[in-house]
Amino acid sequence: MNRRHFVGLAGGALAVTAGAAYLLSDRQNIVRSDVPPAEATPTLQPDEAQILWLASLAPSGHNTQPWLVRRLEPYHWIVGNDRRKWLPAVDPQQRETLLSLGAFLQNLESAALSLGYACQWTLLAETNQDERVMEVRMSKAGASDATNVASIKSRRTVRSGFRRDELSQRDVEHLVGHEPQFIHYLPANGPAAAFVNTQTNEANRLQAARDPAQEELADWIRFSSVDARQYRDGLTTGGMEIDGVAGWVVRNFYDKASVLKEDFRKRGLAQVREQVSASAGWILITSADGSVASLLETGRRMQRLFLKVRERGIGLHPMTQILEEPSTRQALPSAVGLGENIQFILRVGYVATYPPPVSLRRPVAWFLRA
Repeated sequence: MNRRHFVGLAGGALAVTAGAAYLLSDRQNIVRSDVPPAEATPTLQPDEAQILWLASLAPSGHNTQPWLVRRLEPYHWIVGNDRRKWLPAVDPQQRETLLSLGAFLQNLESAALSLGYACQWTLLAETNQDERVMEVRMSKAGASDATNVASIKSRRTVRSGFRRDELSQRDVEHLVGHEPQFIHYLPANGPAAAFVNTQTNEANRLQAARDPAQEELADWIRFSSVDARQYRDGLTTGGMEIDGVAGWVVRNFYDKASVLKEDFRKRGLAQVREQVSASAGWILITSADGSVASLLETGRRMQRLFLKVRERGIGLHPMTQILEEPSTRQALPSAVGLGENIQFILRVGYVATYPPPVSLRRPVAWFLRA
């Protein structure tokens, strides 16, 4: 066999091996539409199952989905706080957990109304750490209102593709609605937005340098499609908008240890700088105070805002790191003139193409308690 023939055979064998390896690799992002609907939950009435599924489409930090539901009787539940889903490194007081539960409650109420049920609420929690948060009783209320169901199903966090055009006054008024005391738009060309830009980069730098925060992040990244299908929560490559070759590399070659490496941290900070540099500005959401009731209502307020944006081609990207790092949190209220109870910071901007929802959700049976 001559050298040229040998090289040709070797090259062909290598190509076949590489091709086979690729075919056996984790080749595609797992998104919500790839996961088949969960089987029916025998202990629930059909309407109950539908309401809880729609409620579970609410956003949460790292997509932890920190809710649980105890069914006392048909259409009579207690919504609870699942401590297994807490994020102590970035949310030590469970402030963000309650905000997520508020979003869940808003979805639950909207879903119930869509099926003709009225909700009666009783607040149970006295602290952010109480497991029993809210009691809800549902009763038939006549005509149904399905207005928000499509919005609930299509809601998603958008991380990329933001335009720099400022929001029109008409769109600002639509988003703020009747809550100008709580929802505040900071246009990109203003000094308050410039401050938030700078401090967002700084807060991310501080957080990336904290090993506990990075370890917590690593715990909630579902690197492989196998993990994504197993857990149905957390941050997938699809949810983080890591597509194409980059997504393939992450799914096949990254793991929890990768998150603690310097290169991963630097890439994350570079991505944040790119995101911060492109938007229409920021929306900040405040609360009346820091009580359990106010935090839950603020989470509901944020979810109502999320349900308004797709129809206007507006993306929202929560970036709360400023509020999670003490030094940046302390400087924020006076710099933007909004007082002390800022609970949400959302990057906002028009997007040319609105992508479908991709983040995964656990089946209702997984968070239902008898």
